[in-house]
This record gives sequence, C-alpha cells and structure tokens, in this order.
Amino acid sequence: ALDWRGMLLTTRFVREAYARLGELPTEERLERESAAPVFLHLVPAFQEPQIAVTVSALVASRYPHGRLHVVVVTKEEEERAPHPAMGVSTGELVRRLRETLPPYQQKRLTHVAMPGPGRKAHQLNWALRPELLREVLGEEIDPGQVFVGVSDADSIPDLDTYRWIAHRELSGQGSLAYQGIPLSLANYDRLTIRGKICAIQQSSIFIRVSIARLLNEVKRVRLLERMTAGLPRLAWIIRPAFELLFRRAQICLGHNQFVRLDLMQSLGGFPTSGATEDSTLGYALGRRGVLIQALPMVEVTDLPETSEGVIRQNARWYLGVLDDIPYLRRTWWEEPTAFNLAQLVRHIGNKVVEWPIAALVYPVTGWLGWYLAYHHEGHRFWFYMATGAPTVSLLLTVWVGGIMTQTLIQDMRPYLPRQVDLRRKSLQERFLGTFRCQTYWLLATRGAWRVLWALARRGRYEPAKTDRVTGRRVYVPQRAARSLSPVKGRPGEGT
Repeated sequence: ALDWRGMLLTTRFVREAYARLGELPTEERLERESAAPVFLHLVPAFQEPQIAVTVSALVASRYPHGRLHVVVVTKEEEERAPHPAMGVSTGELVRRLRETLPPYQQKRLTHVAMPGPGRKAHQLNWALRPELLREVLGEEIDPGQVFVGVSDADSIPDLDTYRWIAHRELSGQGSLAYQGIPLSLANYDRLTIRGKICAIQQSSIFIRVSIARLLNEVKRVRLLERMTAGLPRLAWIIRPAFELLFRRAQICLGHNQFVRLDLMQSLGGFPTSGATEDSTLGYALGRRGVLIQALPMVEVTDLPETSEGVIRQNARWYLGVLDDIPYLRRTWWEEPTAFNLAQLVRHIGNKVVEWPIAALVYPVTGWLGWYLAYHHEGHRFWFYMATGAPTVSLLLTVWVGGIMTQTLIQDMRPYLPRQVDLRRKSLQERFLGTFRCQTYWLLATRGAWRVLWALARRGRYEPAKTDRVTGRRVYVPQRAARSLSPVKGRPGEGT
C-alpha cells in the first residue's frame, strides 16, 4: 500500500509538471536573464559504444548556448587500448560526433581524458579541477550560479530539464541540489520478457521510493518547523525525537542529478571512498542540512540486457551500501545528533540487512503462517490470522507489483524523452509480468549475496562496470538513433 501511494504521488508530480511546460521561460528570456543558472553537465564514460546518443541529446537541450557546457570525461587507458569489439575509443567517438554537430553545439561540448586509474567519482572530480573549470566556464564565473549535472553514458535526458531548474531558481523556489527521475527503459524494446519485468520493477523503485521520499521529506521538514514554532519550549525534545523517528535519508541516484558548484567544492568534490559515489553524496548533503528537491523531468537509461548483468549491477550497488557504513558511523561519531544516528540505523536495517533477504521474506512468512495455522487450528481467530496474512500479502504483491506498477509506468510513456512501447503484447508476457513480478528482487538478492560471499572468502569484492559493449543482446545503433527523436505531441508543450 505504501509502494502504491509512493508511485501515485510521483506520477501525479510528473503529470502536473509536464502540463505546465508552457509556463517555463523561453531560451530568449533566459539569455537576457543575468541571474539564470549556468550548467556544467558531466558525462563519465569508459568503453561506451553508444555515447553519441547521450551526448547528442544533451547538447541539443533547449537552453541558451553560452550557459550550457557538456563535458565528457573518458580515460587515457582506453585511448591507448580501445576495446577490441569497439575498434576505437569512447573519446574518438566523441571527437567524431563533435565534427558532425552544428557550430553552437560544438561550442557546448568538451572532451577530456583522465590519466591513471579511477572509477566514476574520480572521473567526475577530474572535470572539477580549477584549471578545467576556468577553461570551460571562464575566469569570472560565480560558483554559486553554476549547477553540476551528471548523466551516465547511456542516459537520454529530457530537453527541457535545464529550463525547469532555471524556472525554479528565477522564481525564488530554488534549491542547492536537484534529483530527477531516471527510468531504466531506454533499451526496453531489446529486452527479453524477464528483462522487461526487471526494467519495470527497477524503474518503479526510483518512482515509489527515491523520488517519493524526496517529495515527502520536504513535507516532514515543514511539519517539524511548524511543531517547533508552535511549541518553542518543547523544541529541545521535539526536534531530536522527530528526526530520530520520522526523518529519511536524502537520495542521489548518480544521474539526472544537479548540485550547485559551490556546494560541491565545499564537500571536496564527489566522494571516492566507496564503490558508488551517489549514495554517499546524498548522505553528505543530508549532513549539511541540504534538502534535495525532486525534479519531475524524466531521463531514460539502459537496463543490463542479461540476468548476469543485472546481478553484477546490484552487486556493485550493494558494495556501495556496505562502503557507506564507515562514512555514516564516522559522521555520527563526529556529530552525535539524532538525525545522524537515524541515518546509520536505517541504512543498516533498510539496506544492509534487507537487501540480501528481500527474496526470502515471502517464502519464510508464508511458511510461518501455515506453520502457525497448523498448530492453532483449534483457535479460529489465530488460524484465520495465520493463513490470511500471508495470503493478503501475496495478493497485494501481485496487485501492486504485477498490475498497478505496470499500469503506472505505462502512464509515464507520454513523458519519456524517447518513444518506448511499454505494452504487454502477448499472453505469456502478461502472465509472467503479473505473477513473476519479484524476478528483479531475486536477481538483486543474488547480487548482494555474491558480494557477501566474496567478502567472507577473499575479504574483498571487485565491482564490475556495466558492460555495454559485449553485454548487449542485440546491437542496433540505427534503431537507437531513430528513437532519439522527442515524443510527438507531448502534454503541456508549447508551440
């Protein structure tokens, strides 16, 4: 029921925002506004054969030419030794693309190669070096006016994302950080039935948990402010109790996210201590008291096209969850507040513990219910409770996870930045999508246990990058290029 409510909240938020696209400031007006934000959009890339699709979409965004800068950060090691299946490096693909772009889009695009080893966070920080910022943004730029955006190399953003943020900033409703909606639907047409189930379920997590939590967190903070203002003498006990019991973690998702440059510089750049920089960044922003504002503009990304790819992706994410424990423990030790304690406890309970056992919850509770029913068959109340609770839980899983999730994700189709047919087209697809909606959680659980097993045996786990070279089931760049065109007749778009 909570999942359903979260999805309804987010889809309504998106629907209302796209209905008001015509109210966004035009490029001409933003060109005249000296206070309009500047965007430095970073794309870390390594062995990405489809990088041109992402970069083409970013540089074609509807925003004043001089206020948008896209920086693709590759690695020198790939320049020296490209992937054999690609033939050329990702950097070379970017250079070739740049030659085909119109002059104004060429000016928006910068490519740099990072020397030495490093993960995504290191690539992002390489692009935030002062000398590169001066080269791209100019000498007189104000960091308080610049937003650092991040997209993955398989991201396809909405063309109006920057205008929406600029509208918020100019209307006095701005924020230090924004998180947009990423949906794992870009390669939906290439996926198997199992892959399509996983794409829908992974996308639903972002909608019903990540974005819904950001929307609700603003309401919680406002409620806390009203409570402490109304009862100032009890504020000393209301605030810590509320933060301990009701505050939730700030969530960054690693792409379709924007953080102001001066804030990023005060944090020392993107966190590099763990396997994933996004969740740590969210906790760091929460520690600073920064409320991340939900961004309704939709971005689509690829889902790994094999079950093994989904497992490896979740293993990397779960390793990042484990890597966040020392950071949260150190944060609470340095600042022993109720909020920091709640972040640590919820992180361990909701992520570290829940992730590996997610696939076991339903069979265990089902067995426990029937076990108790057998032993209490003479007590009518307990018998019906023991048999009814697992049954109702199973029915809700099928209804919410298999039916309503598919329906609400399909309702997002008009707002996707590329055309994707999300309908279930066969009886087999409808049946499996409805009654095997927990497929994604089975793979996610396997990813978590792969990490735990490796740590137990070898003391370490080496996270693998998502393979978008040999990990594709079908390689059809022409099809992807044709699908890049915006959806015709999008609701709320002005002429």
